[in-house]
Amino acid sequence: MNRDYIFDLLNQQIAKEQYAAQLYLSMSAWFLEQDLDGIANYFRVQSKEELMHSEKFFDYLNDIGGRIVLQEVRQPPHDFKDALEIFEKALEHEKLVTKSIFDIVKAANDAGDYSTAAFLQWFVNEQVEEEANASQLISKIKMVKDNPSALYLFDQELAKRVFVAE
Repeated sequence: MNRDYIFDLLNQQIAKEQYAAQLYLSMSAWFLEQDLDGIANYFRVQSKEELMHSEKFFDYLNDIGGRIVLQEVRQPPHDFKDALEIFEKALEHEKLVTKSIFDIVKAANDAGDYSTAAFLQWFVNEQVEEEANASQLISKIKMVKDNPSALYLFDQELAKRVFVAE
């Protein structure tokens, strides 16, 4: 396996992170339409984090002498049934990102590209956190069900989230 293969995987991951940013922004827009600005804020912050992740891959690829080739980012869905569906889709998407990162780690290790494997360790840890957070939010939104007071409190909780560059 040559280094160009790793470069290709890293370029693909940039696009996947950018898609995730678009997906979360679309989810944020849905919550804004429902007047749930706090939950919208949560997904807006998620979107910013995903853009930051794409930039980390972008910068790393540049640092190791790889050719950056930006790829098309497909349009995310924008019609959702309800809040639970959105949180479930967010978890499903995080699991896809985790698999993608694991695939790059394996390819890097197989190629003896230990610097890339080391770089990816941060993302491995991040994905553990992302999946745990998404699972917890699914549990909470299930508790809320159709209780407007509980939904209001949940919305207020997520309104407190702020973007912090890592």
